[in-house]
Amino acid sequence: TIYNRCRHAAGNSSPPENNNITGVYAPATPVPRQHPCFKPWSYIPDGIMPIFWRVVYWTSQFLILLPFMQSYARSGGFSITGKIKTALIENAIYYGTYLLIFGAFLIYVAVNPRLHLEWNQLQTIGIAAANTWGLFLLVLLLGYGLVEIPRSYWNGAKRGYLLMKTYFKAAKLMTEKADAEENLEDVMEEVRKVNESIKYNHPLRKCVDTILKKCPTEYQEKMGRNMDDYEDFDEKRNTYPSEKSLVKLHKQVIYSVQRHRRTQVQWQILLEQAFYLEDVAKNETSATHQFVHTFQSPEPENRFIQYFYNPTVEWYWECLLRPWFYRILAVVLSIFSVIVVWSECTFFSTNPVLSLFAVFIQLAEKTYNYIYIEIACFLSIFFLSICVYSTVFRIRVFNYYYLASHHQTDAYSLLFSGMLFCRLTPPLCLNFLGLTHMDSSISHQNTQPTAYTSIMGSMKVLSFIADGFYIYYPMLVVILCIATYFSLGTRCLNLLGFQQFMGDNDMTSDLVDEGKELIRREKRKRQRQEEGENRRREWKERYGHNREDSTRNRNVHPDPKESNFSDTTTNWSSKYTRGNNRTERDRIELLQDAEPLDFNAETFTDDTLESESGRYQPGGRYLSMSSSVIFEDI
Repeated sequence: TIYNRCRHAAGNSSPPENNNITGVYAPATPVPRQHPCFKPWSYIPDGIMPIFWRVVYWTSQFLILLPFMQSYARSGGFSITGKIKTALIENAIYYGTYLLIFGAFLIYVAVNPRLHLEWNQLQTIGIAAANTWGLFLLVLLLGYGLVEIPRSYWNGAKRGYLLMKTYFKAAKLMTEKADAEENLEDVMEEVRKVNESIKYNHPLRKCVDTILKKCPTEYQEKMGRNMDDYEDFDEKRNTYPSEKSLVKLHKQVIYSVQRHRRTQVQWQILLEQAFYLEDVAKNETSATHQFVHTFQSPEPENRFIQYFYNPTVEWYWECLLRPWFYRILAVVLSIFSVIVVWSECTFFSTNPVLSLFAVFIQLAEKTYNYIYIEIACFLSIFFLSICVYSTVFRIRVFNYYYLASHHQTDAYSLLFSGMLFCRLTPPLCLNFLGLTHMDSSISHQNTQPTAYTSIMGSMKVLSFIADGFYIYYPMLVVILCIATYFSLGTRCLNLLGFQQFMGDNDMTSDLVDEGKELIRREKRKRQRQEEGENRRREWKERYGHNREDSTRNRNVHPDPKESNFSDTTTNWSSKYTRGNNRTERDRIELLQDAEPLDFNAETFTDDTLESESGRYQPGGRYLSMSSSVIFEDI
């Protein structure tokens, strides 16, 4: 658009047409040419952007199936039909709510005499309902990210802050890890009972086999050893679980196994982080300026990285440069946050223009600086996207929705995050157009609609949304930023019993001390393991060659005494064991036909299960979450 405006001002072409790139249009009267007019490398011909947005809009309609896919992934059904049925039942309320909201907007348009119901207006109503909900989430997430992202980098520059927070996470994760282990053992106990009750020729045996495949390998081996499928099932004598209960058990197995695996991986990753931060704290006072690691990385590093990121460079970066880099980055991000907050509160003012984003864009328009406009727009929407989307990764709704790193997120949480991203993207684009005064429905300027609004529709059909909600609701970001700065949400969660990291809290100090003790014990255990491996390696290197030489010499020059003795032993054993072959064979058969263990007994104890789990009690009961249970594997 700016390129066409430049050409029109120079008198080289007819009045420009809308190519729907930035939403800036030429005035009715020619403007004197002040700068050279050249075609930018990012010039897009007319009609391309509307096609692009139309494809994006109509393909995004298929994302309405994401809630259905969530329920399908979380279902415990044993067949595709069963999973689809469960997903349809669970999503009936969800889709019904959407229809109710759409019906309310439809009634409003039909009752209002000044509005005529047409297809374009009907499409606008549907988009308005989705964008209103998306804008509500956008402001909430944006208010948190604008404050928390700069503060996280500023706190990361403080000495000992990250280490204390890691200790706090270790204490909480250890409790979650112990709870996941106990939950898994409870579920495995139910699976064991079902496995023993449903025999091989039962109609539901295929469902039990499917459940067993989802169990960890060690539990599968235990259940396989104690299997006695030689007995036929009797419907009159025993009571068997129904298919509905097996579906519920299958769902519990999937959830408990995934949670247990996730906590195990997160615990190992957190240990590596804690060990590295402790190394950073120790190396800060190093006089040699060489970074020394307590434990070497198990994975070999790239030679290119080893050459350039040597111990000296690592010391200067970790102990000297990174804190200052984080402080500078925090200051820059804070300035961006202040600009966003000011623009969100003043973007509705067009005369004078108070939004800083709009001021920067309009200054670039006067000089026809295409590169500056592209960089300014990119940095603006990039910062807004980081503030919004990074908050999505920090949201955790108990264990119902949780994005875990290192590929430990379940399918339900991934689909839920995908739904959030899809709902936040259109209102984020709309908010950006409002901040830069490129949307006529928000800035109330006499300009043609942009490509985005021409496809997504204008909110002028619903005046109370276009002139009220979309204009004044973003101002609430100021209140949310203030609440985030004073950690009001964190303090409320602490009052409700959900421990959060706060420096001025006694519970936080206790958890930090507990996490520090956990890390210290794990560190001692790993040091003992490495010392044992080193001793075995040294023993093998010192005495292994001598043993091989003596064995080789003994094979080449056998001792005649030993040869005669072995021959005598062989003859003696063949003489006295031939008559006892039948007795030995009978003994082996008795051992093979031994009666299997009774898993239904009340006083059943399995030494192998007790030694490996350390938590099983007689009668199928488990210990509670006490300190001995939390630290048992340490």
